[in-house]
Amino acid sequence: MRIEEHVAFTAKHNDWQVAKKLTELEDEAVAHFLAGIANSVNTRIPHYMSENIDLEGIRRLAEEVRKDTLSDTIVALKSPGTSRKLGALVKEGDKKLKKLLVDAAKAVLVRITLEEIVPVNYPEGELTGVDVEFPYEEDHVNFTAKHGKWIVVKRLIIDEKTPLLDVARLLASINETVTLKLPAYAHIDLEGIEGEFSAFKKVKKSDIPKVVEAYEAFEPSAYADEPFLEHARVYALRVALEKIGLPLDVPSKSLEKYLEKA
Repeated sequence: MRIEEHVAFTAKHNDWQVAKKLTELEDEAVAHFLAGIANSVNTRIPHYMSENIDLEGIRRLAEEVRKDTLSDTIVALKSPGTSRKLGALVKEGDKKLKKLLVDAAKAVLVRITLEEIVPVNYPEGELTGVDVEFPYEEDHVNFTAKHGKWIVVKRLIIDEKTPLLDVARLLASINETVTLKLPAYAHIDLEGIEGEFSAFKKVKKSDIPKVVEAYEAFEPSAYADEPFLEHARVYALRVALEKIGLPLDVPSKSLEKYLEKA
């Protein structure tokens, strides 16, 4: 049986009901669809981590860390004091396991802190509505794609025995896939964006304002066309934060390792 080329995303769990499928796979349409998927999963990840982290505590910490300028905010995010406070909001007694959760919680803190200052999501908004039939009656999250040589299947059936953190893990994995594929469909020059920050190697506290200055001076039109300028800006933010040692995205590997060892 030949499977039609498509990109599809469905989620059915509690109040989250979305079913979307794209079959007309022009590059621009795929890029917009992938951006909507990324926005959707990133919005939901913190909720599915809430049994393992004090999410309200992280929101309060974000308000404390957020300063008048982006540079001062990122310096505060990177500070040892913030790391200690974040660690206290992670619900795990084992030190090695706790580090895995702290790595993931840090990305949640970074997003919540920065979303009031700079764009951390793409302009499409989240996917909403049920436009196609759910592929499973059970609660689930499902992301599939087949386009040329690109084939992906990321799926989790959710029942009463499923750890909510496992849902967060899958959502983080979907976001990672989208982050890798979106630039190809949006024709974003990711290497060029990375080149804007190539001068920064081992970034010290005193270097953070320089990295932020490079981000604030970033001109997305040099690396993307009009429909995807704001997407390029998000990629620039991701690269800048990586140089500083801060994650914009929850790492699925950290959650996977935690679930394996816990």
